[in-house]
Amino acid sequence: MSVEIDQHNSVIMPEAVFIIGTYDEAGVPNAMNAAWGTQTDFNEITISLSKHKTTENIEKTGAFTVAFGTVDTVTISDYFGVESGSKVNKIEKAGCHVRKSDNVNAPIIEEYPLTLECKVKSWNAEEGILVGEIVAQQADESILTAGHVDLDKMKPIIYDSSIHAYRSVGPVIATAFEEGFKIKKSVDKWDN
Repeated sequence: MSVEIDQHNSVIMPEAVFIIGTYDEAGVPNAMNAAWGTQTDFNEITISLSKHKTTENIEKTGAFTVAFGTVDTVTISDYFGVESGSKVNKIEKAGCHVRKSDNVNAPIIEEYPLTLECKVKSWNAEEGILVGEIVAQQADESILTAGHVDLDKMKPIIYDSSIHAYRSVGPVIATAFEEGFKIKKSVDKWDN
């Protein structure tokens, strides 16, 4: 039996933990935690953001970085979501290290093992929809296997909006574009 639950606790999984890095007009780095986003094309990310210091910075620079929260960075990732960059220098308070991206006017936070470097493709401040063109990505060698990002090594986290918690991403359970062929081959055999 199913029951209706509060729509404000909708469970839409997974919600990645995006750490948005920007510079302000004085070149001071800032970071915020955002969960409402997704990859919308091969080189495109779309994120829903309300007005923040981050969005003010993006409007001025036209660039941002997106790092991914991990098991090892969960404390600083959550801090970037509970503190305001308008009040304090969050990067400094968290003890993080940054370097300027070679490709966009935005910081790379070195504590995160994977970072996307993005140019603003479109920003609708009224609706809060940011679309970024991913122009480059930086990955720490420690999370690579055969030149590809290995999520088992990276240990990314997701945000569980139904209980306001972070969860770790689990192991591989099947191979995409192969598992479904078990049914397809069975059905095709009977259709012939």
